[in-house]
Order: sequence, then C-alpha cells, then structure tokens
Amino acid sequence: MTAPAPVYNRIALIGLGLIASSMYWAIRRGGLAGEVTGYARSEETRDTARRIGLTDRVCESAAEAVEGADLVVLAVPVGAMASVTAEIAPHLAKGTTVTDVGSVKRDVINNVGPLLPEGVQFIPGHPLAGTEHSGPESGFATLFDNRWCLLVPVEGTDPAATAQLRALWEGMGANVEEMDADHHDLVLAVTSHTPHLIAYTMVGVADDLGRVTDGEVIKYSAAGFRDFTRIAASDPTMWRDVFLTNKDATLEILGRFTEELFALQRAIRTGDGDHLFDYFTRTRAIRRGIIDAGQDTDAPDFGRSARKETT
Repeated sequence: MTAPAPVYNRIALIGLGLIASSMYWAIRRGGLAGEVTGYARSEETRDTARRIGLTDRVCESAAEAVEGADLVVLAVPVGAMASVTAEIAPHLAKGTTVTDVGSVKRDVINNVGPLLPEGVQFIPGHPLAGTEHSGPESGFATLFDNRWCLLVPVEGTDPAATAQLRALWEGMGANVEEMDADHHDLVLAVTSHTPHLIAYTMVGVADDLGRVTDGEVIKYSAAGFRDFTRIAASDPTMWRDVFLTNKDATLEILGRFTEELFALQRAIRTGDGDHLFDYFTRTRAIRRGIIDAGQDTDAPDFGRSARKETT
C-alpha cells in the first residue's frame, strides 16, 4: 500500500510544549510532513527534545527553524507571539503559511498579522485539546483525536492555504471548523477561560482558609476539589497571557457567572430546593451532552490516563 503524500514538505514548530510535541507525534503517526524542525527558547527544553527524538531537527534559533518551512506553527504563550514573529519574519519565504495554537485570537491577529511580510499566509488556529501537563515530554500522538480545532482565517487568506491547514489538522485526528475571531474569544471565555479562572480561585480560597491546613486539603480532597486542582495545575504563564489578552470577553462572562452565583446563594439562604433541583438538572443535562458528543468521558480521570497510555 502506498504511503500518503505529506501535507507539507517542512513544518517548523516554534515552542516545544504539550501542543507542539503532540503535533509532532501526530504528524509522524500520519506521515503528514516530510520534515519537522523545532525550536524552544530554553536550552534545557532543546536538550530534552533532542534526547526524546522530538522533531527531526532541533534548531538553535527560531530563524534557523523556519528556513525553508512551508508551515510555521507558533506554539508559544500569546504574550510572546509578537516578539517571536518579529524574529522570524525576515526569514519567511513567500508562500509560507503561519499559524498559531493560542487560546485567544483577536489579540494574536492584531499583534502578529502586521509583522508578517507580504506573500505569507496567516491562518490563526486553536486546537481545543490539552491536559494539565506541560513541556516537551508531555505530548502524545492521540491528543487531538476527535477534538475540535478552530481555524480563524484573516481577510484575504488564500482558500487553498486554509484547506491545506485543515487537511493537516484532520490528518492529526481533529475535527475542524472555521470561526470569526471575536466570536471565538467569546466562546472560549465561556468554555475555557472563565472555568480556569474559577478553578484557580477555588484552590486559592481553600489555601487561604486558616482553619483548613494544607495537609487536610490534600488528604481529604473529594472528587470536586480534585477536578478543580487538575484544571488549576495548568501553565501559569499561558493563563496569565490569556486573561490579559481576552479581558473583555472574560469579564463579560465573569459578570454573568456572578449573577448566577448570587441566585444560587439566594436559593440556599431561603431554602428554595425547587430552584436548586431545577438548576442542577438543567446543568447536568449540559454535562451529559458533552459526554454524548464524545468530547469527554464520565470516567473519574476523564479518560486522560487511558489515552496517554495508548501512545
């Protein structure tokens, strides 16, 4: 049987954390690129990448990594994307596609797009997949399987370039849709950004309660608190940048969350069991819908351990 033709001849991964490392293993699994180069600012990360065979060639500079690449993936925190783009822009060939994997899109478009030379296609992207782990050793080939990747082509993007990037993500196992940047940021404020902020806050509240020692919080953690701590273990640099670059949408959703929370406080205070039951029934149905859509499991560990063991 003839092996499928690569989607890209050379892909450059700038940043070698969870998403980029998972992309590499998924690309290799599917034979989706002729060569994959990689670069990370940290020498320790580059050494780790070489030790585990992450990318075909680990480069000593971002400029070296993007040389001759027909796809460049910015897999760094959104706050660092502009500086990285300025560094690589003079070395991008005409016809190259640049994409990213950041959780915020409008800010990335505003700050990265103007730095790219004429003739370079810019197609922001966001794979809706991840774990609480970070670093080059955290990636695995099945991370994107049956997960969504949202593409946000900017005005004037060549449809053929978008189709090519879509083919890459589909080859890595993802479901792909296109979305407007502002709508993306609002949707992600609901589904990701605000939940993470609430999780960090809940863990912080537990830490601040003087009558509960650190040992008791850890020793007696029930499932709900364990779920919070899993989310709150995510990379702090990434989440700092997310909230600073998507502040309007996040603040809007936080305001709505506060209104809902006040209503629940009132129901608890007044003993309104009917309100609580109806609310929990409705929200439980939403959770079941996520599972039925194949975007999670009802296993205690959300199926993440099992997925990683298959790689």
